[in-house]
Amino acid sequence: MSNIIEFNDTQLVIAFQEGNSNALEVLINRYKDKLFSSIQFIVKDKYLAEDLFQETFVRIIDTLRSRRYNEEGKFLPWAMRIAHNLCVDHFRKVKRTPPIVTSDNKDVFELVVVASENAEQKMMRQQGYDRMHTMLAALPDEQREVIVLRHFGDMSFKEIATLTDCSINTALGRMRYGLINLRKMMLEKQLSI
Repeated sequence: MSNIIEFNDTQLVIAFQEGNSNALEVLINRYKDKLFSSIQFIVKDKYLAEDLFQETFVRIIDTLRSRRYNEEGKFLPWAMRIAHNLCVDHFRKVKRTPPIVTSDNKDVFELVVVASENAEQKMMRQQGYDRMHTMLAALPDEQREVIVLRHFGDMSFKEIATLTDCSINTALGRMRYGLINLRKMMLEKQLSI
């Protein structure tokens, strides 16, 4: 038997369904960075992204165990679709839930400070991402979504079109206009990333 790390996604799914828990670990390690990055760029909150990331893998494991997975050879797009749907569900739920605010109208959760992180560490961590987050946030939702899925989710335009329920040409157009808008913002503010 060859090394399990060399298995393709379909072989890993089958191995997991046959009781090899190491196969699931290989799948998780193979795609965790792409999935987490995509979720974090959609929700813009590290801790929420961690929760949604865990929920994504809980759903994946449940589906694999019950043998309902049938996307042979397309594990990453299938996992990205689950993560995307969980993000959408979260935002739907948040829209229905009023925020908890202080007397001066500030969100309570924005006032919470993480004690284990000093100011220098926080600045170093944020510095690299802040510019990109700011510019991505300024884009229309459709353009931002395609850029995140393409660059951070490493999805093809066909997969993005399927996930966002649009044509491939529409996905390509959103990407093109999103990149044009990002370039304009960078030129206007004389930014580099």
